[in-house]
Amino acid sequence: MTTHPHHLQLTTAETQDSVRIELHGDLDYDNADRLVQEATAQLAARPALTDLHLHCADLGMVDSMGLCALLMIGRRTAAAGVLLHLDDRPAQLDRLLDLTGTLDHLTAPL
Repeated sequence: MTTHPHHLQLTTAETQDSVRIELHGDLDYDNADRLVQEATAQLAARPALTDLHLHCADLGMVDSMGLCALLMIGRRTAAAGVLLHLDDRPAQLDRLLDLTGTLDHLTAPL
């Protein structure tokens, strides 16, 4: 079986009050739902969660569906009273968030 080299892989690590999801690969039309599902599952399973960290260092390309996924996660974390962190963002993600004016929206304190 061959795996697409840019297929999104998620690695989740938990502590008592935070979750870290490491993103490896592209966040695009084919993969965005996986990230939303994982983040939503973590929020639902952990009502005492205070911080959700998305570790983006190994994130590849992000398309409009990937941006939508990040915005959806931002809405869900805000509704749950959880701080969203976009850690170790690559330059291309910073450019996208800057162009769309969504960085402050996604990472603003509650």
